[in-house]
Amino acid sequence: MRINDVTRHKGTDVVTITPDASVGDLLDLLFRNGIGAVVVSQDGRAVEGIVSERDVVRHLQARGAAVIDAPVADIMTTEVSTCAPTDDVEQLMRQMTELRVRHVPVVENGVLHGIVSIGDLVKHRIDELQLERDELVGYLNS
Repeated sequence: MRINDVTRHKGTDVVTITPDASVGDLLDLLFRNGIGAVVVSQDGRAVEGIVSERDVVRHLQARGAAVIDAPVADIMTTEVSTCAPTDDVEQLMRQMTELRVRHVPVVENGVLHGIVSIGDLVKHRIDELQLERDELVGYLNS
């Protein structure tokens, strides 16, 4: 199973924010879209960073409420783990678990093509296992 199998069902829309936007704007974006992380990109194509709810919480604790007015660039993660559409789902799940990351941008030839969360991958794997189970039950009952 490949990442493009996941994005085919999930979709390839990616919410992005520019590095100069405020953390307050980021919070609005996360809330409006019901998501936990946003790719930081000036042009919506190149991945400059990623910023999550966790990043906001950590910086709020360290710096206080003033972080709300700071630019996203101040709190984003710049060393971003990415994957390709052809990467293996199980391998990416292992990598995400080891690195303790919940969101990974899907990049092909340097261009952002989607984002997957650990929840997306788990859901896809559960659906796959259910299909296999149903096929086995059908085979045994025939």
